[in-house]
Amino acid sequence: MATASVAVDFPTHCIPPAIAGIPPIDGTTSAEITVDNAAPKVGDTVTVTYTVVEAAASNPVDLALPADIMTPTGNVSVAGAQSGDITVTGPKKNEPVPGKGAFPSFSMSGTFTVTAPGEITLSPGDYNIHTSYIMELDTPCTVTDPPAPVSQTITATGGQIDERSIRLGAASGKAGDTVTVTGTGFTAGAPVTLAGRAGDAQTGDTATAEADGSGSFSGQLTVNDPATTGVVAYEGTAWDPDKGAGPQAYTVTQGGGETPDGSQRLTSSVRAGTLSMTQAGDSVALSAVDFGQGGASRGALNTVIVKDFRGGPAGWSLTGKVTDFTGPGGAAIGASALGWDPVCETKSGSPSTCAAGSKGTVGGAGATLASTPDGTLTGGEFTVDARLSLDVPAFTAPGAYTGVLTLTLT
Repeated sequence: MATASVAVDFPTHCIPPAIAGIPPIDGTTSAEITVDNAAPKVGDTVTVTYTVVEAAASNPVDLALPADIMTPTGNVSVAGAQSGDITVTGPKKNEPVPGKGAFPSFSMSGTFTVTAPGEITLSPGDYNIHTSYIMELDTPCTVTDPPAPVSQTITATGGQIDERSIRLGAASGKAGDTVTVTGTGFTAGAPVTLAGRAGDAQTGDTATAEADGSGSFSGQLTVNDPATTGVVAYEGTAWDPDKGAGPQAYTVTQGGGETPDGSQRLTSSVRAGTLSMTQAGDSVALSAVDFGQGGASRGALNTVIVKDFRGGPAGWSLTGKVTDFTGPGGAAIGASALGWDPVCETKSGSPSTCAAGSKGTVGGAGATLASTPDGTLTGGEFTVDARLSLDVPAFTAPGAYTGVLTLTLT
């Protein structure tokens, strides 16, 4: 069962800006973690808020700091049923801070996707206070003996994320034609129903197949209903999006019929295309950070163009996952340190409207960059971008660090 969040205290090592001319500060941070959903299901996105009630560091200089010049960043440690770090950021907002005065309380937020059922614990992690007044200064604070105490426990329910997918051997055919349906990611050995769809309703066109030991299958579906707009495959006795895949677009072409004397039957057709993506480049140079300071190494994703020219009822999802960033001498920055802030624009006239994924951690488990929903008729052209930020610990060994971000369109 989920438990209420509690404020926790933990020892913290903070490094004031060099201009302050004072030694590192070893003090105590009081903080609390809260969530917007304490009982999520596997696949849900949870928003996490990290509130520093009392920072270990204070204004290191005699000069008073005005309002709204502090921008906090940090991370939250995830353990239990799943593990990793969540990158959190806060708005540039604060009360005025007197010279040598205590930093006011501040909050930072981020998101993560639930990938496994069970208890998931959240603990406050390292944080950085960036001030933009006269000059840009950072005060990084690290947990002295990580992890910090658990502040919030949530309980996730459900199974693993649905990885089922299907492909059709043809995108169209005349009424009575048979289409080959292949699938992957289904339960090994499970019976699978293949079915036609007319918008949101299932037609009478069905067939069965059986998944092999790897969860793959291949079956044949005869499509008779001319209203068919797509094909699905599912486990169980009825369509369930949590146990199925699709719809994949399928069009029944017209044919036959008598032509009166003195008449000419004119027939045209619109060919279904493919779902594809292109990207503007294959490398991104993130900004450098200073040893001993650390912080956000920023950049921008190469623009991705998604073209959905299938003309059926199925939407699409563009996801990404990243490897650890490897550096000199075996040094590394974990995949969970990379976050993004996606945006997605829809070309005018497109039947679908794309939605950008949530701002937050990318990580090795992956996250959604952009998507469009299923509908009666979907498709269009879409431009996807994202701001990238790699949270580099303060004393990461100098050198170049490289990770690989893989994008998958389904």
